[in-house]
Amino acid sequence: MLSLRDEVIIALFRHSQNNFQSYYSSLHVCGPTVSGESHLGHARPYITFDVVFRYLQHLGYKARYVRNITDAGHFEEEGREAVDKIASKAVLEKLEPMELVQKYTNLFHWAMEQFNTLRPSIEPTATGHIVEQIEMIKKLIAEGYAYENNGSVYFDVKKYAASYDYGKLSGRVIDDLLETTRELEGQDEKRDTADFALWKNASPEHIMRWQSPWGVGYPGWHIECSAMATKYLGAQFDIHGGGMDLLFPHHESEIAQSTICNHSAPVRYWVHNNMITINGKKMGKSYNNVIKLTELFSGNHPVLEKAYHPMTIRFFILQTHYRSTLDFSNEALQASEKGLKRLWDAYEKLLAMSYNPEAGSQKPELDAELEAKCLKLLAELPEFMNDDFSTAKVLANMFELVPVINSMKDNIIPVSVLSKETFELFKSQMKLYVEDILGLQSVSEADNEKLKGVMELLVDIRKEAKNRKDFVTSDKIRNQLAALGILLKDEKGGGTNWSVES
Repeated sequence: MLSLRDEVIIALFRHSQNNFQSYYSSLHVCGPTVSGESHLGHARPYITFDVVFRYLQHLGYKARYVRNITDAGHFEEEGREAVDKIASKAVLEKLEPMELVQKYTNLFHWAMEQFNTLRPSIEPTATGHIVEQIEMIKKLIAEGYAYENNGSVYFDVKKYAASYDYGKLSGRVIDDLLETTRELEGQDEKRDTADFALWKNASPEHIMRWQSPWGVGYPGWHIECSAMATKYLGAQFDIHGGGMDLLFPHHESEIAQSTICNHSAPVRYWVHNNMITINGKKMGKSYNNVIKLTELFSGNHPVLEKAYHPMTIRFFILQTHYRSTLDFSNEALQASEKGLKRLWDAYEKLLAMSYNPEAGSQKPELDAELEAKCLKLLAELPEFMNDDFSTAKVLANMFELVPVINSMKDNIIPVSVLSKETFELFKSQMKLYVEDILGLQSVSEADNEKLKGVMELLVDIRKEAKNRKDFVTSDKIRNQLAALGILLKDEKGGGTNWSVES
């Protein structure tokens, strides 16, 4: 597979260089499964592909960004226990499935707003596209690559592999899939253990169910993404993004079923972000280190030494290339906090400056060496973005420009050591990359609106815990907020007020 570093960016961005304003650049990213709160691991792909979306728009493309919501099924048949996440969590929380879905979709949207991610062009839901999924499954059966058994439908992986390069994206082979599926429920329905489910027969007690040509059931995870991407981006689109953990089997399965249905490979360029580890360990429930985004923003987690602002998280993620592993630690977050403050302080100083070469008794001469250095650092910003979206290198160049800004602000050197053209370019490029492309914002301690939003969310979570008689959780929220100097007061009418200790 080609990487963006080699030639994809050039091919994509020069696809229609004579009139690229009319060219639609298409981007699909696998969205969240809204069976629970989003966690730290979810932050990386959505921040990464937000920057990709922003950059495509900056280049003049009419970028169409599709990020789907998985609100049905997502039974993890390959490698783990086969379970419908949405239905199981709805039973656990004693909510209607769509009530649970709406709760966690709203929470996801709220978290994305804190990160300053742009809304996608289209955000389809799996439950809103059951018809499209059924039609795609019918095509796969008609083509001879899917079969029905006991009301469930499976994709014939070995038949596909006999004619197509199955595993070309991940470098995995069918034996890898065989090793992860032997002991799972429903294997006797398959012709081969490598086959994956497109549609599952719903038992009478299953609470998410739709009528289909094969009986009452619900869709598999892989078919959902293929159906929605095909509907809104066509048989073949430019970029498909997602976390590296989705590469196999999810994205391999997408390729297989879409190739058969649409008679072409579905995606021109695959882009996968790497994982986030915590203190060198993979994030997982067994390590007790899964950090929900609400916990990250509030500091309410045993791994955390303090609360971290969403912009600190965004900056932390963009400091490392998206394809590299990113290790989370309090030390790394606190270093990012200081780094972002240093960059933003300098950026605000630059915006406040004006070019006035007549100031002072003697007009200083241009500093040709400094001018050349600034121009070089600025010229490299688009080069780095064109080189596989290297935000880490973009930020590194910005930090090389920070001392220049501080020296001009402190009158160590006058603004007019640079030409007016270079100074104005300096200001405009910094604004373009800091705000418009990297999507960074101020981390003001007086950012009361964000604090208000976080507190409203925590009050709601605490109220839900109390309603469930989960007093351990409700007391934990109250006590840890008190330790941070935020006091909660329950009113007689059932409401809760909060205040910050002076």
